[in-house]
Amino acid sequence: MGPKVKKSGSKKKKITKAERLKQLQEEEEKRQKEEEEARVKHEKEEMERLEIQRTEKEKWRKLEAKALERSNEELEELYLLERCFPEAEKLKREKRLLSQWKHYIQCDGSPDPSISQEINTFISLWKEETNETFEAVIAKSKLVLNLIERLKLILLETPPYDLQDKNIAQYQGSILELRELLHLKFNIATEILLRQASTLADLDSGNMEKVIQDENVTLYVWANLKKNPRYRSVRFSETQIGFEIPRILATSDIALRLLHTHYDHVTPLRPVPAASQENTSTVTPVVKGEVKSVETAISKNLQEERKQQENESHSVHEEETEVMEEQDDTERQTEEPEATKCDLEMKLLSETVSAAQMLLLENASEKPYSFEDPEVDLYQFTTLGGVYHLDILELPPQCKPVKGWMIVEILKEGLQKYVYPPETTEDFEMENAFPPIEVMLKVHENVIFFEAPMVARWDAEASFGRNESLSTNGPAKFRFCIWLEQVEYRM
Repeated sequence: MGPKVKKSGSKKKKITKAERLKQLQEEEEKRQKEEEEARVKHEKEEMERLEIQRTEKEKWRKLEAKALERSNEELEELYLLERCFPEAEKLKREKRLLSQWKHYIQCDGSPDPSISQEINTFISLWKEETNETFEAVIAKSKLVLNLIERLKLILLETPPYDLQDKNIAQYQGSILELRELLHLKFNIATEILLRQASTLADLDSGNMEKVIQDENVTLYVWANLKKNPRYRSVRFSETQIGFEIPRILATSDIALRLLHTHYDHVTPLRPVPAASQENTSTVTPVVKGEVKSVETAISKNLQEERKQQENESHSVHEEETEVMEEQDDTERQTEEPEATKCDLEMKLLSETVSAAQMLLLENASEKPYSFEDPEVDLYQFTTLGGVYHLDILELPPQCKPVKGWMIVEILKEGLQKYVYPPETTEDFEMENAFPPIEVMLKVHENVIFFEAPMVARWDAEASFGRNESLSTNGPAKFRFCIWLEQVEYRM
């Protein structure tokens, strides 16, 4: 047998004690280095956290200082307003009395809207006036609008503790009566104008087109006299306002009226809170008693001072200087009670006003319910560009000249609206047989829109404004061109 071959590398080389100590030393150094790095990192993070806390505390301290400074300024303004408010209320009261006096000495025949007898007499006399032209109604409307604005101003500026429930009901009732009567007069004047449509017909088209413009009201009226089915586009001369009517209306006895009022008599009146008499009468009995006691004390002091002055007037001339000094003292004493009386009067007024304000806050109506999408809160929004009254009217009988006389048939019903589409029509036939009327309106020159406005249509049955800018079913009813400042509407 041959010799055995030695296995190379079969046995591991043994680690010496020195190498093992060196390895342990390296591991210890590595562990210490890692601990040092972790400690440094922790200290750095802690310092950053403390710095962030410090900066946040500094920021909050500055914000608190600013808030405290602002609150001090607001408190000073509040104290200033509280001191000035009674004086402002006094000035407003004097202004109202002065306006009543000026109206009394004018003697121009216009009624005082705050007096129910005068405003009722004015309304009754105007109801009796008949056969007024549209121009005459427009001239009278200026006085009516002035009366309405004065009544609104009274409700707005009069403090709640000076208004009683019966006064509020009276003023609001007068406003509503004047609104209804003014619109009724416009309807009657429109009927009188339409009776004369044949005499005012255009030579080219044979139909009547009339525009009557004023600072508060503008009337656009068109009467279909020829009933030509081809004549379906109506454009009023020198304006961008007109109609596109369907064929069925072009052959009917109708008239289209667009009454543009620059005021808003459609939005309901805002509720006016009134302070009850019981609360206002029992607010300041102590202060009233103090005022009366001070007045009696002042009268007693004045009587005693007069007696002292009469006794001192008979004294010797040597005591003249002493008498002058005593008179100066008495004058100061008289000034002090007068100042005290004025302060108590101001205190009485301020307490009454503050009590009325607290009562107003207690009786304030809660926030109204959230309106749905088609409904418009007319208390939240403001009308811009006025209100457009669009009506399809039945053409009244025309006047006929007979031997130098004009014979006119006057209907007892007055001006009637033309029902379009008919109520008996089924829904699936309505869109095809009775297409809508397209109305083109020009935006008022005093109004600038930077985006498409919201068009609200007053729903008389539901008594709220309906947002016509939304289109839930079918094509949109409303289109606005911001460059041409023109509104197109389908009705």
